[in-house]
Amino acid sequence: MATIFSKIVAGEIPCYRVAETDRFLAFLDINPVVRGHVLCIPKQEVDYIFDLDEQTFTDLHLFARRVAKGLKEVCPCIKIGEAVVGIDVPHVHIHLMPLNKPGDLNFGHHVEMTPAELTALAAEIGKAVEKVK
Repeated sequence: MATIFSKIVAGEIPCYRVAETDRFLAFLDINPVVRGHVLCIPKQEVDYIFDLDEQTFTDLHLFARRVAKGLKEVCPCIKIGEAVVGIDVPHVHIHLMPLNKPGDLNFGHHVEMTPAELTALAAEIGKAVEKVK
């Protein structure tokens, strides 16, 4: 059965897209822990990150690194945090989150953002990611 992320990749479900290649997609989390919470996924549906082949594993992290650099330009912070949990959706995904204090990486906390705010933020992050080499 296709995951929600596979349905997003297929265009069956909309998302707030920030970056895309032929193999990877980055989009805003619709239930963000912090403003700028981005998910990076391979388009190939694989449940467990350590089941990815070595090249895909490496390339996904390089893609996430590029997205993180653009994200940091738009959402000023001390660092961009990275988390891989893999429990909620059985499709590999890397969480990227702007961090300013240790408690910012708390999946029990969420910030409210309107669709208009998410749309504007996704566009801004997307433009910043495009500039990253």
